[in-house]
Amino acid sequence: MDIVSQMMDFLRRIGLTVVERPLSATTFLPGLAIEHGTLVVDRDALLYPGDVLHEAGHLAVIPAAERPLLHENVGADGGPEVGAIAWSYAAAMHLGLAPSLLFHEAGYKGGAANLIENFAAGRFIGLPMLVWRGLTDAPNDGTVTATTYPRMKRWLAE
Repeated sequence: MDIVSQMMDFLRRIGLTVVERPLSATTFLPGLAIEHGTLVVDRDALLYPGDVLHEAGHLAVIPAAERPLLHENVGADGGPEVGAIAWSYAAAMHLGLAPSLLFHEAGYKGGAANLIENFAAGRFIGLPMLVWRGLTDAPNDGTVTATTYPRMKRWLAE
């Protein structure tokens, strides 16, 4: 199974709505759109597979009742944005993917290498949002264990 199919299968299993179809409009991230709480993937236009997990993270960190309200540009609020970064990292680790697939050089306003370095060092941007939403537990002393982030208690905010 190719990596995009693996990611979409995972997202569907955890309860997100994902559809695959061509997108006619230019989108913020090529090949991806969020339309009323649904993640739309256009494989032909998708440039960076890791962006699938990032966009899914925007949906995952928002309470279920609010998810259908997410439409088009969902990255304007800094809280959910860093939450999506932390969520997508946990998802990538769960799927056994390299952080560089997620944090690619063309994204994150030139800060991809810094994100990789920070996550590798246990400095998890966005982790407080995931804890607040009840998705994971924070390491008490910064040391990741089998029961703390990036391990998730659940994948979707309720």
